[in-house]
Amino acid sequence: MSLLVVGLSHRSAPVSVLERAALHADAQVKLLQDTVAAEPATEAAVLATCNRIELYADVDKFHAGVAELSTLLAQHSGVGLEELTPYLYVHYEDRAVHHLFSVACGLDSMVVGEGQILGQIKDSLAKAQDLHTAGRLLNDLFQQALRVGKRAHSETGIDRAGQSLVTFGLEQLALGADVQEWARGKKALVIGAGSMSSLAAATLARAGVAEVVVANRTGERAERLAQILADGDDTDVLARAVPMDSVPGELTRADVVVSCTGATGLVLTAGTVATAVRGRVDDGAPDIAADLGRDARLGAGEATPLRGSGAAPSGTNARGLPGAAADENCPLDLPAVPATPGFSLLGEAAVAGMPAAELEQHAAWVDNAPGPQATGQATALDPAEEADAIAALAALAATVGRIPERRKPEPVVEAPRPAPVLFVLDLAMPRDVDAAVHRLTGVRLVDIESLAEASADAPMAADVDQVRRIVADEVAAFGAALRAAHITPTVVALRTMAADVVAGEIARLEGRLPGLDDKHRAEITQTVKRVVDKLLHAPTVRVKQLAAEPGGAGYADALRTLFDLDQETVAAVSRADNDSENSKNRGPA
Repeated sequence: MSLLVVGLSHRSAPVSVLERAALHADAQVKLLQDTVAAEPATEAAVLATCNRIELYADVDKFHAGVAELSTLLAQHSGVGLEELTPYLYVHYEDRAVHHLFSVACGLDSMVVGEGQILGQIKDSLAKAQDLHTAGRLLNDLFQQALRVGKRAHSETGIDRAGQSLVTFGLEQLALGADVQEWARGKKALVIGAGSMSSLAAATLARAGVAEVVVANRTGERAERLAQILADGDDTDVLARAVPMDSVPGELTRADVVVSCTGATGLVLTAGTVATAVRGRVDDGAPDIAADLGRDARLGAGEATPLRGSGAAPSGTNARGLPGAAADENCPLDLPAVPATPGFSLLGEAAVAGMPAAELEQHAAWVDNAPGPQATGQATALDPAEEADAIAALAALAATVGRIPERRKPEPVVEAPRPAPVLFVLDLAMPRDVDAAVHRLTGVRLVDIESLAEASADAPMAADVDQVRRIVADEVAAFGAALRAAHITPTVVALRTMAADVVAGEIARLEGRLPGLDDKHRAEITQTVKRVVDKLLHAPTVRVKQLAAEPGGAGYADALRTLFDLDQETVAAVSRADNDSENSKNRGPA
């Protein structure tokens, strides 16, 4: 049997795919059960976090195993196999061990060096043990991964290279400011009461927030988390629990929101957040609900005036005349000309590429058109100045044949956004918070996608190289132990066969010497056993040493061939050994 892992993570897939492929608790259980029921696999474990989904299995066929595990991942994630396949990675044997050990040390995390992954690996192993899908291989692998991760954190400074995803997320919310200075006195709302939400609540409490409100679908868990926070010796924070239907009201009071639930749909919509911050944004900022409505209209195809472009206000033309009727008899359909970034709708972009004859017609119309009316909405250009400008362009058009397009648009002047009044950290996968919240004025949203972008530029500590060396050493040691264990059933079967031979020869001797007393019989028996043990000692010790080396798997086959060992006897020893080990690891059913 061989170790195989098939999965996808933030390194191989975009957040949008990870979000859709996320496995809730029931889906993980069904995936494990279906994996061990499949032909190629005898053991299975799932490691599912906010930025990775990995299926580990002990398989007897590589290609069949890859195909089956990939199909099962697609089936239970709900993402089609053809769509999912480009983002999947596969690790086999030593590479699979190396991958899990690297994950356990935080080397493959979104935030390098974070220790939160150790708890997630522990939970994955516990789930597999509870479902009886983890056998000897995966029990040994995951337990050793936990030991390697702890060793990396205790022997190196990898903790200085990274922190938990919660801490990193809060640092992004604080925009480079000291988190404790930023958080002091703020009111926090934590949605969810699982491990990630609990860590977020504790981190905020230690950072100095004045209040933490916990909302969860199960009220008892929210109450328990709030009580733990309130009773903490290292914090002085007001903590209370509320039901989920109180979240919209609590949003109006909160300064910081952290959400991490197992919900399959959105927990906070853009409209809910917009309503919560209405009236809290600095004066002069655009109305948030109006922004949302405008964005919805733009999605349906409505055009919008360009900032700083000089376009005329709605209801007027470029000459300050109200309504479309002001352009009556104009030889050009100027309002139909599409806007170009950096240009006035009725300015240079309107005449770029226009034939000289049409431009002269427009100039004549401008000269003869009625004068502008004072509407208070726009200041019209002087007709003579406008005519002169168009005449100059006409002269240029006569020379080159057409009005040349302007190659470098003028910069668009963006209106400054007011300082955020609500900070939102979404650590859920799939997301809890509508991505449209990014566009809300007065709100700063940090989610898994923005954390992935920020972590790409995060500095790595020098200790990372030392951790990599630890991982390499531990992978070699685990592989040697695994290969040595692979030959153990063959050695046991050989010694069992030798014992049977000794017993048979002693029985034959008793038949030939019926008068042999007990003392002599015992001495002869012990002498024969010592001879057999001495003959077998050197080759069995040596074969274990050789089998532990890379490529040593063939020594077990050689031993079975040389001593004509029955394959079923070896398999029976192996099954008995596995059953004993699994019973010890799993505990009572």
